Amino acid sequence: MKLKTLALAVAILAVLSAITFIVQRPAPPPSADARIGQPLAPAATLEQAAHVRLTDQGKVVLLVRQSDGTWRVPGYYDLAADFAKLTKLVSDLTGAKLQRLVTSNPERIARLEFKDTQIAFLDASDKELWSVTLGRTAENGGRFVRFGPEQKAYLANLNTEVDADAKNWADTQLLNLKSDDIARIELSFPDDGGGTLIATRAKKDDAFAAEKAPDGRKLKSDSVTNLLGSVTTLRFSDTSEPADPNAVAAKAHARMLKLTTFDGKAVTILIGRKPEEKIVKAPAPAADAAKSGPAAILDTDKKDAGPAKTLEAATETVPAGPVFAFITHSDATAPINALMQRRAFQVAEFAFTSLPQKFDELFEAAPIVVQPEEKKSP
Repeated sequence: MKLKTLALAVAILAVLSAITFIVQRPAPPPSADARIGQPLAPAATLEQAAHVRLTDQGKVVLLVRQSDGTWRVPGYYDLAADFAKLTKLVSDLTGAKLQRLVTSNPERIARLEFKDTQIAFLDASDKELWSVTLGRTAENGGRFVRFGPEQKAYLANLNTEVDADAKNWADTQLLNLKSDDIARIELSFPDDGGGTLIATRAKKDDAFAAEKAPDGRKLKSDSVTNLLGSVTTLRFSDTSEPADPNAVAAKAHARMLKLTTFDGKAVTILIGRKPEEKIVKAPAPAADAAKSGPAAILDTDKKDAGPAKTLEAATETVPAGPVFAFITHSDATAPINALMQRRAFQVAEFAFTSLPQKFDELFEAAPIVVQPEEKKSP
């Protein structure tokens, strides 16, 4: 009995010891850095920014928020900024998390290739609200980062590039019309008799019908769909001064496309380019025609006297210039009108070459409608 009692006592003491250890054991040490596991950038801070400054390889671009919430690129003719691109940058920064503190050693930090690649969000007075400098990409993914002037390097699961080219931040969209909103189309054919196609419809679900359609023919619905698709979301690829000779020549050789919406607003688009040219070079004198003096006397037995021989005139082809678009909105306050005063806008060549070249291209044979015979009364 005594042995049994002793064993029970030992077991009870073991259980009590385990409970005492669990209750009294020290809490795990807190993380060495409170930032670990947190978002790289706090969304609430970025939302307060009035300016965004991007720096890379000696170039700097500044994006500025306007009073209406839109953004502009002062460094590229104050054009509107690409809001979708800015939104993606913010999403990348707030979605990335700090994975670990890499080092606080200045020598090791120097090996992580922190140069001038920086993203900064500023307030209206250009005071930094938040900034980060990016180092090289880690071997196993992610990017080394530093906050402001701190002598700490972190690793974040960030996958983004810093674009410090101001032109690349401009919103390239010139038009944003919906095909369903178009009630009337006018298209000029200056090289095909100077005519103009006019097509209208009463409702968005109706097919377009052409005025003065050729006998027995009707408008091709696919042609109209393709035409609207190529211009309603027109974007520019580059800009130049309005007085650019290529732009001036393009306007002089432009085709007119006018789109009128169901609510009566009209957008007139001129699309053109300087046409290809063939230049005739001045004829050059033949080699023996340039001789004079004794040399010419020695050659008199080899040729008849007469006018100097000339080489056959040659032609040189000068390729067509870039395509430009010139847009006018019937609403005088529409931003596109002011935009067209500041710059000339190059667009994709397809916007011009995809336009129907001949009036007849837009038509197809109309189906023959057979009228039922009237029944004669007995």
